[in-house]
Amino acid sequence: MGVLQSYRLRLQRKRWLIRAYRKRRELSAAANRTGKIKPDDILAFSTFRNEALRLPYFLKYYRDLGVNHFFMVDNESDDGGAEYLRDQPDVSLWRAKGSYKRARFGVDWLNYLQRKYAHGHWTLVVDPDELLVYPFCDTRPLRALTDWLDASSIKSFGAMLVDMYPKGPVDNIPYRPGDDPLDSAHWFDSGNYIINRNRKFGNLWIQGGPRARTFFANEPERAPALNKIPLVKWNRDYTYVSSTHMLLPRGLNLVYDEWGGEKASGALLHTKFISTFTDKAREELLRGQHYANSHEYKAYAAGSEQNPDLWCKWSEKYINWRQLEILGIMSKGNWA
Repeated sequence: MGVLQSYRLRLQRKRWLIRAYRKRRELSAAANRTGKIKPDDILAFSTFRNEALRLPYFLKYYRDLGVNHFFMVDNESDDGGAEYLRDQPDVSLWRAKGSYKRARFGVDWLNYLQRKYAHGHWTLVVDPDELLVYPFCDTRPLRALTDWLDASSIKSFGAMLVDMYPKGPVDNIPYRPGDDPLDSAHWFDSGNYIINRNRKFGNLWIQGGPRARTFFANEPERAPALNKIPLVKWNRDYTYVSSTHMLLPRGLNLVYDEWGGEKASGALLHTKFISTFTDKAREELLRGQHYANSHEYKAYAAGSEQNPDLWCKWSEKYINWRQLEILGIMSKGNWA
């Protein structure tokens, strides 16, 4: 990368940081427990709207992994989810009354909170329907991974988004608060993925899976991106650029080996396709607050009218992280 390009990216990073600082005015603290945070705590950050059904299991899952404190940004929920979070002792809750779209789909809000509270901490940025899986996650807590990353001088950890789905129509099995969504949505595509490299930011760009073949079969290039960098040793000068797909400084995006080897990586099990999917897709389409004029949710709404069955004869039933490693979806790298 040339000197001019490097200079432009530094300017862009400064612009995003300034923008996030300005967007702080849209945030109001509903429950600020940040005084309880210890210097070595692992912090999770998430934006949400009307996710009351998912929140109990979301908190349980990440508490069990070892997250110490949750930063939750509520974008005008009306289903009781914010009230539930306000009573949780390890949650700090902010309400955001501005436009989700104009806050770069929540990125500005989280960038501000991470800059203010997360400097020097390992931070995990995930949606309520994303469950992180990493090497040895069945026997080692998240802190074992972050300790190894620290010892290896690695500051960011990549994970591929893996869409999970049931066998049969997505609305068949009712989802209730506290349920593990993987009890019903435990199938995934083991192949059918396209990988490119973003030359400007250096990150991989991955597309494919069940959403590409079901909702974007005629326009696969418009399918959602599946590359994520959710786990970062945060510095106040860092900024996410587009969701958790890429960051600045640019070096944080190099979560893969450029010379033919393998770096340690994980997977985000994406549990969007449960019984709440159809209603959620309609709600978000009416809001019109998502990327590219909500083209993704337009495709969902059109497809969900038939209550789609994403399962096919090539679908794999999820077992554990070792299965994902064998399939090449994630890797333990040289972490033994």
